[in-house]
Amino acid sequence: MTDKTPVPAAECTDMSQVRAAIDGLDTLIVSLLAERTRYIEAAARIKQSRDTVRDEVRKAEVIAHAVKVANDRGFPPKLAYELYNMLVEGSIAHEFEMFDAEKS
Repeated sequence: MTDKTPVPAAECTDMSQVRAAIDGLDTLIVSLLAERTRYIEAAARIKQSRDTVRDEVRKAEVIAHAVKVANDRGFPPKLAYELYNMLVEGSIAHEFEMFDAEKS
């Protein structure tokens, strides 16, 4: 086993294995969030009206989808709700910034 191959959680025998795996997962998660942000920026570029940046119906859909996936995958749904509520609100704020910069 190489240093880059994480030990499966059920097979971890010490905290260094747990921490190494979590660090690797965090790198993947942040990388995916960065990719997600590129789509938020694309939305800001594509949308014609600032009034369309905040879409409460879409926000509810995104959060509901995350909660469903969390439930299906064994992740605490309440935590998914809280994380995605914060993520979507932060994404909306970023989209407003990008929209304003693009359209000014």
